[in-house]
Amino acid sequence: MSSRMGESQPPGSVITINGAALADVPRKSSSAESPPELRILCFDLTFYNRTTQFLLSCAGVFILYILYGYLQELIFTVEGFKPYGWFLTLVQFGYYIGFGLVERRLESFRASGTSFWNIEPAPRCIPMKTYLVLAALTLGTMGLSNSSLGYLNYPTQVIFKCCKLIPVLVGSILIQGKRYGPLDFAAASCMCIGLAWFTLADSQMTPNFNLLGVAMISGALLCDAAIGNVQEKAMREFKAPSSEVVFYSYGLGFVYLFVIMLVTGNFFSGFAFCLEHPLETFGYGFLFSLSGYLGIHFVLALVRSSGAPIAATVTTARKAVTIAFSFVLFSKPFTIQYLWSGLIVVLGIYLNVYSKKNKLTFADIRQKLTKMGYAKLVKSPSRKFLVEV
Repeated sequence: MSSRMGESQPPGSVITINGAALADVPRKSSSAESPPELRILCFDLTFYNRTTQFLLSCAGVFILYILYGYLQELIFTVEGFKPYGWFLTLVQFGYYIGFGLVERRLESFRASGTSFWNIEPAPRCIPMKTYLVLAALTLGTMGLSNSSLGYLNYPTQVIFKCCKLIPVLVGSILIQGKRYGPLDFAAASCMCIGLAWFTLADSQMTPNFNLLGVAMISGALLCDAAIGNVQEKAMREFKAPSSEVVFYSYGLGFVYLFVIMLVTGNFFSGFAFCLEHPLETFGYGFLFSLSGYLGIHFVLALVRSSGAPIAATVTTARKAVTIAFSFVLFSKPFTIQYLWSGLIVVLGIYLNVYSKKNKLTFADIRQKLTKMGYAKLVKSPSRKFLVEV
């Protein structure tokens, strides 16, 4: 997430949440004196003060995403479920399609005021070929992320997700030719060090540690980074509501995954297992998907009201609380190395947020070093002697 402190997200900015790159385009108010419109689904928060907006958004982010993480880990504690992470992704995508369809109709109903069932959703803004790419990347992000829990501790997965800056930085340099400052590279370096340390500690503490899980979550991060860059390029030309992006990205992703699972035969085995445990799979899966879908809207509201750096800080704090809950609610080994490596990752996140407010380039550093060298040269005794001569 990138923006300036205290400002609303500029048009064309992109926020990647749960694998979907959502364009955050604040709607203009009807008059110069009116504040920008701020809605969370059907709830209008426009005329609340900034503090109330911030507190409501923070409460929603913490409650919904802590519930999201708890349910995700709880589903994978069901005996025999670990091989069916992709089927959970299919179920999640199916629920997201339903949520997105209802939300689009609600938006059209709010705009037109006609009967809910007789209205037509707003026309699509982004070309279908772009959505075909986004759907594949969304599938990679969500599917690999869910499946990695069959091989990794949940805290390790969350730490990997905290380090999304690394592939985002590399991807935006390669895809869009962007240039970054030293603080961004310092942040990425801290994340790499903390991530490597955390993974090493996890491999020593967890008897069933599997490098396949590391490969899966790394692949999910690469897809996540590509989503943001592809979406950002598209949003320079097209402005679409978040409900449209969610609906088409997850809808086409559902079709992709359904066909793949039918061809491989994994659909029938996953469906049979879920029929044996309907509450733990379809029931918890519904709450898991609903909390994630609603969480997207609370994060977007937080970005609109308080700016992306503050939103990034809040979501980072939420991840820390989620990790703590994971150790408390689900028995797993703990070592102090988890804490120190996690703090290094947090330092990297802080540097990333700080760099958005305080731009620093390599040219600035060279200029400061040059000035420091010149000042030392003037103050040195030898220089003083030469001047006197």
